[in-house]
Amino acid sequence: MAKSKGFIKEFKEFAMKGNVIDLAVGVIIGGAFQKIVSSLVSDIVMPLIGLVTGGLSFADKFVVFGLADGETYATAAEALEAGKNVLSYGAFIDAVFNFLIMALVIFLFIKGVNKLKSKSAEEEAAPAEPTTKVCPFCKSEISIDATRCPHCTSEIAE
Repeated sequence: MAKSKGFIKEFKEFAMKGNVIDLAVGVIIGGAFQKIVSSLVSDIVMPLIGLVTGGLSFADKFVVFGLADGETYATAAEALEAGKNVLSYGAFIDAVFNFLIMALVIFLFIKGVNKLKSKSAEEEAAPAEPTTKVCPFCKSEISIDATRCPHCTSEIAE
């Protein structure tokens, strides 16, 4: 019984770590993002490609194996329903376009984030204006605005 309590405690600590929660949030957002990109591909990009190619729709492209003479099917779903072997290469082409567009969108997103990070890093790395200087006589550190050294009382020329 003691081992199971230790296991549960260990699992709870693992599950509540920030990295695991961040990963879970990332997966959920990634799933929603994938739906957006799928819609972009199927509802915007593919119709434009169909327009350019004269109404060609890749989603409707398929090959049926084992057809008898004169046997035809209007859709891949009809052929599958009839028990035929169907190669839906159009669905594969759609998936490839989906992947390429998602990869492009992620690339542009990461590129933008990195650009923002580098800008903020440059701002942070910019050297701050000095607030102190060294007395030329006693070499003590004094305020940049000082006209007389508080340590050796020498007058400091500007």
